[in-house]
Amino acid sequence: MKNALLSLLILLLVFSCKEDSKTKDTNTNSKAFTTLLDDYYEDGLKLNPLNATSAGDNRYNDILPNTLSDEHVTKVKTYYTAFKKRLNDLDDSNFSESEKMTKAILEWECDINLEGFNYRQDLRPIDQMWSPHLTIGQWASGAGAQPFKTVEDYNNWLSRLDGYTEWLHSAKAKMQEGMKLGHVLPKSLVLKVLPQLRDGAVEDLDKHLFYSPIKNMPDSFSDEDKKMLTEAYSKKLKEKIIPAYRDLDNFMSTEYMKAARTTSGIADIPDGKAYYDYMIKLFTTTDMTADEIHQLGLSEVARIRSEMEKVMKQVGFKGDLKGFFDHVRNNKELMPYTDPQQVIDNFNAIHERMKPQIEKLFGNKPKTPFEVRRVEAFREKSAAAHYNPGSKDGTRPGVFYTPIPDVTQYNVHQDETLFLHEAIPGHHYQISLTQESEELPEFRKTLWYSGYGEGWALYAESLGKELGLYTDPYQYFGTLAAEMHRAIRLVVDTGMHSKGWTREQAIEYSLDNESESEASIISEIERYMAMPGQALSYKIGQLKIRELRTQAKMELGDKFDIREFHNQVLETGCVPLALLEDKIGTWIAKTKGE
Repeated sequence: MKNALLSLLILLLVFSCKEDSKTKDTNTNSKAFTTLLDDYYEDGLKLNPLNATSAGDNRYNDILPNTLSDEHVTKVKTYYTAFKKRLNDLDDSNFSESEKMTKAILEWECDINLEGFNYRQDLRPIDQMWSPHLTIGQWASGAGAQPFKTVEDYNNWLSRLDGYTEWLHSAKAKMQEGMKLGHVLPKSLVLKVLPQLRDGAVEDLDKHLFYSPIKNMPDSFSDEDKKMLTEAYSKKLKEKIIPAYRDLDNFMSTEYMKAARTTSGIADIPDGKAYYDYMIKLFTTTDMTADEIHQLGLSEVARIRSEMEKVMKQVGFKGDLKGFFDHVRNNKELMPYTDPQQVIDNFNAIHERMKPQIEKLFGNKPKTPFEVRRVEAFREKSAAAHYNPGSKDGTRPGVFYTPIPDVTQYNVHQDETLFLHEAIPGHHYQISLTQESEELPEFRKTLWYSGYGEGWALYAESLGKELGLYTDPYQYFGTLAAEMHRAIRLVVDTGMHSKGWTREQAIEYSLDNESESEASIISEIERYMAMPGQALSYKIGQLKIRELRTQAKMELGDKFDIREFHNQVLETGCVPLALLEDKIGTWIAKTKGE
């Protein structure tokens, strides 16, 4: 009996030791992973200090690295390579589902960014839509993420302008290299960049955007500080910023313009086809081919056209759909405003109308404040409506920016769908809830995957009727028009970049199938030329989220809760679409078993 008890005690002791060892290993792996994630986030902010400022982290507000320098590129490559190795060395067998998703996301991040170095994107550093000169211009105005509240804030921006001047000079050098290697912009895009550069070369400081902080200095500053800052900003603009812009304008309007492409698609640069395949993967986070996306686009365009024809008949329009597009574009009843503030007021009224219904669809709502603003004059002619995230601590609001270049021509028929996309429950909900999350590691709070982020915003447009909107047939036509706009993108983006379509063919196809003005369509087509693949993400993401909602509703039946579905989609923040699909599948299975 004693021997039996002794043996049992030994077995229990061995089992306990094994369990303690297993628990210890699990804790060790979990701590190592947490450290890795913290390091990844912190090191990433040092490499991209503008991201830190955008998130409300002001530690690096005086730093702006030259992202085009060989030194910086080497640092970025080393960053992703090193973290990928650290990830691979981790034992994830005991990770939670959340940790496994985080690891998969970080693996995707490392792989997709390292793959991007196979293509010479650095040789086309400036375009009319996405370049640093536009971000810096907005921040320099004092209306962006860069704070201008203290003397230190003002001095921080002066330091950043030194880095920016270096970047401007490097951009010219990279474009000169690009001219030799065949990596150049289409001429039509160069023409759109030149006015932006000329705005930066304005010699009258009172009219210069970068002088705005001086004209808006806080009253609390001493006279001595005001004098010191005025002199410092004036000197920086006259001796560095304005000459750099003037030099770049002279170069791009002469030498570069002569070398610029007359073709539209990215396939016409070296390795252009492979680069486009990469951009599709980057922006849609899928393995879809250009041909698959093109065919999907044609199918969606046909489906939405049939819905548009129903609205056309409902309002009693006599004629074909293209004629109805002209009717909507030119209908003066849909252009009722004489003051830009009326546009802003209408968006705020839309928000008020939908508030009673939002509770039925969303359990979780962000704490971050929200505002609607007009786009600044310097970028209003080329900017589209867009959302700028608030800071993670909520001290800076999320802002829905809308351009109003000519208020008398402002057409309201898409205002409801635009608000749902850019503001609530679109980008403001999606981004703010991610930033406010107490569950996600820091690096995931600022991630952006266009397939998910733009997919969610386009999905949000489809919630209009559930939110008490789209009661007016023209507003409902507006959401169909907005969806058609994204479906057309699938056709024209792949058309130009993989099927040899010209800019003019893409414009004509758009005019035949949507109600946007010709000027707006031209701007959009040139946007796709500047950033191949980005425009595909909206529809691909929207269709995936719609598919997952339909699947959940079918499989869960009475157990389906739309508020919980939206929570499941939003709580993990931006993720590649395949990982979102896995997550929703797991949730469905778990809910079934409850």
